[in-house]
Amino acid sequence: MPQRPRVMAIASGGGHWVQLLRLRPAIADCDVTYVTTVPSYQAAVGNASFRVVTDATAATKLRLLVLASQLIWLMICIRPDVVISTGAAPGCLAIRLGKLFGCRTLWIDSIANANTLSRSGRLVLGHADVVLSQWEHVAQSDCVQFHGGVL
Repeated sequence: MPQRPRVMAIASGGGHWVQLLRLRPAIADCDVTYVTTVPSYQAAVGNASFRVVTDATAATKLRLLVLASQLIWLMICIRPDVVISTGAAPGCLAIRLGKLFGCRTLWIDSIANANTLSRSGRLVLGHADVVLSQWEHVAQSDCVQFHGGVL
């Protein structure tokens, strides 16, 4: 019997996490590890594998280094085949590191970014295998795809 794909599904808190959880039916047949910055979110994924990482932004450089080291360790331990993120900084770093580890990667830009691609979304361009926007006019470039309001 073939092994189920290992997926790291990662998002920071708030709306990014809510949108990530809406992907659960699409990855139900995978071995998923959910990664976020809020420990109490574990209740939302039940018995699924769950990890917490440091929250960081471009303004908190030291925390970004801590986050990067945590994500490298998770990549080594989980060995995901696929990394999926709905944002923000933790997902951006995970997508970029995932490519270095040979993972397939999917970035879904937050539905809140109705006018332009998010900063993190711009940072993963050229690194993620697929970048999706939930707004057709935002996905005007060859690098960003639109397949309807997916979340």
